[in-house]
Amino acid sequence: MAQFVSLGIYSYVLGSFMGPMTLELAWSRADFTLARTIGQIVMALVGFMIGARVDAVGARPIMAIGAVILSASLYYHSQVDSLLAWWLLNGVALTCGCAMVGNLVVNVTLSKWFVLHRGKAIAIAAMGVSMGGIVITPFITWLIDTVGWREAWIWLAGLTFIIMIPVTAMMRRRPEDYGLRPDGLTDADYLSDRGEKARAEEANAFTRREALQSFSFYALVIAFGFFSINIVVLLLHTVPYLTDHGFSRTEAAMAMVIASVPAMLSKPVWGTLIDQMPIKPLAAISASLTGVALLLIVAAVEANALTWAYGAFVLLGLGWGGMIPMQEVIWASFFGRTHIGAIRGAGLPFALTLSALAPWLVGYHYDLYGNYVLAFVIVAGLNVLSGILIYLVRPPSLDRK
Repeated sequence: MAQFVSLGIYSYVLGSFMGPMTLELAWSRADFTLARTIGQIVMALVGFMIGARVDAVGARPIMAIGAVILSASLYYHSQVDSLLAWWLLNGVALTCGCAMVGNLVVNVTLSKWFVLHRGKAIAIAAMGVSMGGIVITPFITWLIDTVGWREAWIWLAGLTFIIMIPVTAMMRRRPEDYGLRPDGLTDADYLSDRGEKARAEEANAFTRREALQSFSFYALVIAFGFFSINIVVLLLHTVPYLTDHGFSRTEAAMAMVIASVPAMLSKPVWGTLIDQMPIKPLAAISASLTGVALLLIVAAVEANALTWAYGAFVLLGLGWGGMIPMQEVIWASFFGRTHIGAIRGAGLPFALTLSALAPWLVGYHYDLYGNYVLAFVIVAGLNVLSGILIYLVRPPSLDRK
């Protein structure tokens, strides 16, 4: 539920708001999408600061503060009348709230509670991200068209507060705080063959400083930075891209639903495979599939073949389905769960900086040339490159002698 709210609001809703807001306020698409570039930078800074705090105090206090910030910022979105206000509210305040209730905080916590079943646990929780596309995109598109974009932001504020407060109360830091072991293992299980993976991970846990001194850290940052560009760009630009080609806003919003359904349903499958098979080849397949799917989407949309475009969005969703569980499991398996919050937080400034300019550059490209084709082809190429990098990177070695 936390990821449904945070990623849904951070990414899935903006494409639906872009047309009405830019039309009424006389902004360019680059003006509008600059908020997301600012947001990526803010997300990186906030992640760096809160990552170690999740290790120390757990998710609950961080998420409680974030829920209040997010709800308040959403309400004040309805009062936006200038670009500066938009950039501050959406790029800074909303992003801070989303960072404190979303992906990093949730997945770091899950990584502490699970080792043997980490892939399935994170994949099931990540289904909330895809649910954002299934529910939020069509709902917000309908709401904007019915009551207007200003009132739609107020609706989002109220719903966010109602959902996030009880979710926040349920969070716990780590199993050891309650006399438990990861995956529900007993002490006897933990000391037996069943606990071998958990013991090995704990014995080889990296500190943040040690992780930052490894080549593997930066290789993963670059690889997953290139991977994430796809979803950041398409969640923002799909609706305007399809409407530019004569498709209705409802048909454009449906593309996000069509991508999100297989993304959601495939996550448990990806999670099961992750727990049973070598993960790097799976991650390479997932990353490359998103790039190939984007090329097919461009070809179909440029040919005005909506049915074929929808088919390509299905493939895109299958690639998206593996992204979050792959990333989180690889990071935890490479560096251990003890300091994973600090390490993941340290990686965000590098990874998000790589993708921070992407949505703005795509919008700027559109403003210059009146189409998205070249920009989308470049994004697709970076996705395929990320798959190659993920496959080639090796786990780091820890030598404390």
